[in-house]
Amino acid sequence: MSGLLVRLAGPMQSWGEHSTFSERDTQRFPTRSGVIGLLAAAAGIRRGESLGRFDDLRLTIRIDRPGLPMTDFHTVGGGQPRHATVPTSEGKRRSLETATIVTRRHYLADAVFVAALTGPDDLIDDLAGHLNRPKWHLYLGRRSCPPDPPVLLGRVDNPETELRERVPVARRATPDLSLDFVMEDSRGASGAVTELLDRPENFDRLRRLYRRRTVTITPLPVPEALWAGRGRGYQDALFAYVGGIA
Repeated sequence: MSGLLVRLAGPMQSWGEHSTFSERDTQRFPTRSGVIGLLAAAAGIRRGESLGRFDDLRLTIRIDRPGLPMTDFHTVGGGQPRHATVPTSEGKRRSLETATIVTRRHYLADAVFVAALTGPDDLIDDLAGHLNRPKWHLYLGRRSCPPDPPVLLGRVDNPETELRERVPVARRATPDLSLDFVMEDSRGASGAVTELLDRPENFDRLRRLYRRRTVTITPLPVPEALWAGRGRGYQDALFAYVGGIA
């Protein structure tokens, strides 16, 4: 089954899974809902539209650089007249003294991931076209987190094998020459099994709905020749790879 290789890298990323109200979390790797959000933006899918077209899409994530966890302090709603303040849970307006809301938002700084997207050929064709010419601004979990180019590395026959055997790694080699892979279809794989509430059914602001899914996080060996380090060496290796599959 053919698929796409999508690179998720940038100064800041945030992949929330159970963010609510004043505390906005991030997982240590891209969530399915976050990746589908990026694809939906590329395709121009509006909030509230069906996401059923993504049901058959299988997602595998390779964690190249996990990044540095960071927390940003935000305030929301201060300095506004009463009628423009953030509503309370009862739908009422706040007083000027209580209008400012403090939030903590969590990010990953300087992280790099590569995603393998596998699915039906017609879906893969559509997604490749949209990622090459996105309808709307792409972002890594939050709109304030734009991605570094290139995002789409290319279309290949077996993207999961490419992740393990051919795609350059954006870091120096680890002692055991292995990287963590986050897999949905992980029958027979060993590793840490976790359940996430990140399979989106609807992105509508008032009717958001997510289903649970199970993933396995397991370290897999990666050939030593793929570990390209950082900076110019990695960029050269990456663009040589992209040119080879174009």
